[in-house]
Amino acid sequence: MNQMSKMKPTVDPITLQVIRGSFETIAEEMGHVLYRMSFSSIIRESQDLGAGLFDLDFNTLCESESTPMHIGSIPGYLRGIAETLEDGEWYEGDVVVHNHPYHGASHTPDLAIVVPVFYRDRLVGFAGNTAHHVDIGAATPGLIIDVPDVYAEGMLFAGTKLYRKGEPNNAMWNYIRRNSRAAQQLVSDIEAQIASARLGARRFAELLEKYGEETVFAAANQLMDYAERMTRQRISEIPDGDYTAEGWLDDDGRNRDQRLKIKVTIRVRGDEVEVDLTGSADQTPTAYNVPFEGSTKVAAYAGFRKLLLDAATSDTRVPSNEGSFRPITVTAPLGSIFNPRPPASAEARFTQCNRMIDLIIRALAPVMPEKVIAGSSASISFAAYSGLRPSGDYWVFLEVNEGAYGGRPRSDGPDSIDNLMANTRNNPLEDLAMHIPMICDRYELRDDAMPGAGEYRGGIGVVKAQRVLTPAFITHESERHSESPWGIFGGTDGTVGRCTISNPNRPGEELEMYSKFSGLAVGPNDVMTYYSPNGGGYGDPLDRPATKVLEDVLDGYCSVGHAREVYGVVIDAETETVDLAATERLRLAMQKHS
Repeated sequence: MNQMSKMKPTVDPITLQVIRGSFETIAEEMGHVLYRMSFSSIIRESQDLGAGLFDLDFNTLCESESTPMHIGSIPGYLRGIAETLEDGEWYEGDVVVHNHPYHGASHTPDLAIVVPVFYRDRLVGFAGNTAHHVDIGAATPGLIIDVPDVYAEGMLFAGTKLYRKGEPNNAMWNYIRRNSRAAQQLVSDIEAQIASARLGARRFAELLEKYGEETVFAAANQLMDYAERMTRQRISEIPDGDYTAEGWLDDDGRNRDQRLKIKVTIRVRGDEVEVDLTGSADQTPTAYNVPFEGSTKVAAYAGFRKLLLDAATSDTRVPSNEGSFRPITVTAPLGSIFNPRPPASAEARFTQCNRMIDLIIRALAPVMPEKVIAGSSASISFAAYSGLRPSGDYWVFLEVNEGAYGGRPRSDGPDSIDNLMANTRNNPLEDLAMHIPMICDRYELRDDAMPGAGEYRGGIGVVKAQRVLTPAFITHESERHSESPWGIFGGTDGTVGRCTISNPNRPGEELEMYSKFSGLAVGPNDVMTYYSPNGGGYGDPLDRPATKVLEDVLDGYCSVGHAREVYGVVIDAETETVDLAATERLRLAMQKHS
């Protein structure tokens, strides 16, 4: 009998909501402490982190409002820690670090810090968080792609105690300091994680003291059952059936002529759903694989939460906890890109997860037309810039660049924003210039290509040009340079991404880059320019109000020619007005020929 099933009492609605609010506040406070205390910009500014509380069965009781990949993965970390825990026992004052991708972690740079929660001298739960660290001593600074195995990913921690019964493990701390190119940032960020987890453990114990252990865990049980019940209700509204969608990834970062297939089959049976990834590519010889427990399963959970429990469109707000995961099963053959065999490297795993969610949405579009969106950029631009200071110390900077959503049933796709599974913030350019020998030459909405046309157009991606001031190395993990975000219900496809390397002192020598590359050596004033994909359009472009098309033209999102050819809208550029009569005639003619 598990911990939750022991707690039989039903908690009254008012107390239930108070405890629910307490759980959510604790998770948020943990997240705030973590990013406000951190030193590296990927945590402090981008907030690439997650935090929450968990019971003894590793159920998520609450989670911070941060990147979905992080918090949803911590139960996998906890199961991995249970397999590998140093001493095999938890003691009050312990602090554990864990990141092993074949023991539940999402990928190696995401270190989890877990603190046990003791109440009246008994272990009752856990407080934990994860955060992406700037460098853990991998083969290339910051990020890795083209490496042979998991051992090239840097330091591997499995159930490792940084503190045992409150006493620091100094040998391990020294090991960490001596195996990172950004040791001070790494150590300081881990200390911020420890402060966050300890705060969560203290708040959890205070909650138990205030309302009683039986009441708090009974409430947690009810909240999880409620989230499960609501998820099952939404799944049951989808007609039973098998729904399939396929897509292609550019390459694995080494074998440039081999695209990688993603196949997603959604099996809906009553109030349960299976995400089957059978038919997707075999695992790759590079780090372009996805840890199954810590990332593949989490991406599927996040995809259905977005489709079924969106806070903006749902009439009731469903708490983020383990209950919403229960009706969803995930299948991926061992040895495939979504379930690699050890010791395959699996660090560069995010774009595959985002494309999986994109294809879940596409597969269900025929039976959920009012819930789905058109194709988003469904990628991520994760760039690592690094170099040596005159002192001989490394500088390392990690950056996440925005993409764009696809058009939606009632509105255009949002421009220049993380999408689907990604939820990080951009890094202020002033912060960059203060700490790193780099300058941002350009940061704006993409203007070299149109978003997908539709009654609701796709979102517009970002273009960012970063110039290094000294010799440096760049590793870039991205996607969707070969397959455009898809349009839907008559909407047109969006635009693929691009990446170039250039130098203002060598005009005309712009080098078109692959979507992912590792450890590229660049010189002073070399510029990497990234163009994120534009989203696909939703609905027939001829149904878009002419006034909206005019607004897009005036904003520079659409040319006068594109307005005429795709939207059937005739615009007088000099007077900046729509010729309504000519537009009506043109649209009628286009409808007849469609």
